[in-house]
Amino acid sequence: MTVPESPIRLLLADDHPVVRAGLRAVLETEPDFEIVADVPTAEQAVALAAQLDVDVVLMDLQFGGRMLGSQATASITAREGAPRVLVLTTYDTDADILAAIEAGATGYLLKDAPPEELAAAVRTAAAGKSALAPAIALRLMDRMRAPATALSRRETEVLQLVADGLSNAQISKRLFLSQATVKSHLVHIYSKLGVDSRTSAVAAATGQGLIRR
Repeated sequence: MTVPESPIRLLLADDHPVVRAGLRAVLETEPDFEIVADVPTAEQAVALAAQLDVDVVLMDLQFGGRMLGSQATASITAREGAPRVLVLTTYDTDADILAAIEAGATGYLLKDAPPEELAAAVRTAAAGKSALAPAIALRLMDRMRAPATALSRRETEVLQLVADGLSNAQISKRLFLSQATVKSHLVHIYSKLGVDSRTSAVAAATGQGLIRR
């Protein structure tokens, strides 16, 4: 491979030190990559993405702090001339995928991807093209083939919070929705999943990979 005059500059964001070290070890073997920095929080990723000359941010979705990876992605991509964001996570549910793509992520890759697939995804994202893991692309295609029965972005968000143990009132406050709207979303969820209770909806959705367990 011919090394370009300007390497692809990367910012790594993951709350696990071992993961960040592993990513560095893998990506630094690529002659056209330069690791500018690595950070353990989504907040730091947002700050450094604005301060440093970065081409691609590799973003996890779950952090120990308050800000999620999808929220950080939205903050980063909202700026003019912002770097591309490539999500690198263990989560392959519809709820996570839709949140990341809606937030402006250029790509979505799973952490079990082989090094060559990761490197190719980084280059694709740097070029401004979509970089989706095959399994992620298949899930999105399945949604497009059956739009009438697919849960919407908001519905998956509501159901994930139900799975996390939140009541309708708590979901209402978390998402800044009225309780009537939350109940309406649940009615649509039940209809699409063919169930009649919160417990059955969570069980059906986790079984189909729509939300995290």
